[in-house]
Amino acid sequence: MLETIAIILVILWLLGLVSSYTLGGFIHILLVVAIVMILVRFIKR
Repeated sequence: MLETIAIILVILWLLGLVSSYTLGGFIHILLVVAIVMILVRFIKR
């Protein structure tokens, strides 16, 4: 579940990075959240 959400967030970040810079802050927050979710998953393993 967390892995799926993290992958979706990374894809949204990449799409936002390529398409538009208007929501730059929000896009980078999505990236940070995705990285945190991935780290939490690896720590819980």
